[in-house]
Amino acid sequence: MADADRDLPAFDAAGARVSLFRALLQAVSRHGKARIALEDPERKPLSYGNLVLGALVLGRKLAGLTQPKEHVGVLLPNVQAMAVTLFGLTAFGRVPALLNFTAGVKNLRAAGELAELKTIVTSRRFVDQAKLDDELEALGEGRRIVFLEDLRKQITSLDKALGALASLVPGLAHRAHEAGPDDPAVILFTSGTEGKPKGVVLSHANLVSNARQVFAHAAGAISERDVFMNPLPAFHSFGLTAGLLVPLLHGMKCVLYPSPLHYKQVPKLIAETGATFLLATDTFLQGYARAADPNDLKSVRYVVAGAERVKPETRRMWAPYGTTILEGYGCTECSPVLACNTPLAIREGSVGRLLPGIEAKLHAMEGITEGGRLCVRGPNVMAGYLSVERPGVVVAPEDGWHDTGDIVTIEDGFVVIRGRAKRFAKLGGEMVSLAAVESMISGLWPDQNHVVVALPDSRKGEQLVLVTEKPDAERGVLQETAKAQGFPELWVPRAILVTNSIPVLGSGKIDYGATRELAASRRALL
Repeated sequence: MADADRDLPAFDAAGARVSLFRALLQAVSRHGKARIALEDPERKPLSYGNLVLGALVLGRKLAGLTQPKEHVGVLLPNVQAMAVTLFGLTAFGRVPALLNFTAGVKNLRAAGELAELKTIVTSRRFVDQAKLDDELEALGEGRRIVFLEDLRKQITSLDKALGALASLVPGLAHRAHEAGPDDPAVILFTSGTEGKPKGVVLSHANLVSNARQVFAHAAGAISERDVFMNPLPAFHSFGLTAGLLVPLLHGMKCVLYPSPLHYKQVPKLIAETGATFLLATDTFLQGYARAADPNDLKSVRYVVAGAERVKPETRRMWAPYGTTILEGYGCTECSPVLACNTPLAIREGSVGRLLPGIEAKLHAMEGITEGGRLCVRGPNVMAGYLSVERPGVVVAPEDGWHDTGDIVTIEDGFVVIRGRAKRFAKLGGEMVSLAAVESMISGLWPDQNHVVVALPDSRKGEQLVLVTEKPDAERGVLQETAKAQGFPELWVPRAILVTNSIPVLGSGKIDYGATRELAASRRALL
């Protein structure tokens, strides 16, 4: 660990109660303006000093177009301009609403209405390259669209001079607009794997706390010498906090990439930048390992994986590089990280121990004999949801506790995910974990992706259907495997649906809603 980091406290909850921009200024003060903060595919590194300068100049221009505390839509890819925009808005007391540009017109329109957006900040180049004309048209109805390219042309010598002057005393420049620690910092929209997206309001203290909780939790494995490779979008809380804020607030260079789906390009950039940490999901990790050239991934010491269970096949694919895959767990409402394995505390099959400062309790559920429904409380738990019925109102979690909806066990401090409460099926009066069935199937056919869904059944209440990418999947083989491993016949899906690709969200998570719809629409053929 670097000398500069040895005297850091384990986790200072009171010290984390600062604005996001103030936390960035503290990092600059500690690590120096000349230190490289960001890099992206353009390969023009941005120093901490220039990040602050850019945020002050751009933020001042955006402040002239918006009102204090206004929710401002941000439709940008995971590149340096997104980070500058994010910090520019927060520096001047605006609240970025990070829009999921992969969510489709319907969900984007709903997000704009829910967050009461009046202004959308985006880029012409990005809209053209990503073919988002329809999405932008839907978002633009009754709203101002601000293109960064146009804003740059409007930046005058006076603007630059004022920004340079402010950057000499950024704390003083920020003070006039500084938000309180419990004020909204960002709005994120849940991916909607189980239903309609919700507007999640995360406070400044939520984000700063979670970034510092992660750093404290990983003490001994992470230092300012590390280089983070983050291909995950900022509209996904894992990409925002773990991928951007953790490195930025602790002196590490963060390499941003606009799409996790570019399986050939991401490994190339890892090799070029010498990245030592990679954030990804299991789906993306398999893609990178298959597409990489032999030496592309050798610099990666650790992968932090979240959003979905890491398959044994994925670990096998990464083993030749000597990379340790650390599985973690969280949810948007918790900023998002709740638990993570570390090199000093790792247990296979678990998602690690809870981060410092987090309380947990398990609620018993009918039919669930092992574990309970996880509820958590801590400084990283959201300010609340945007109210659908009462625009402008934030509905806070009761007594600060958030119900994750996940069924877990906690053994020796290690959290083991048994499944989502909504991902249990009731078959003949017995509760069956769909995740557990998927785990059995993945052990049999590790090279493909599989999802088990529950569909209504007139006789047994529900029936299990396997949606798989394995073209020659046979139910008879499944029955034999289940019997050999001592699993009940009830665990074997009644029908199998083969598809070329299982639906995936932009965040890398399986889109369970779309998968269930796919199975239901093909039911007549099953």
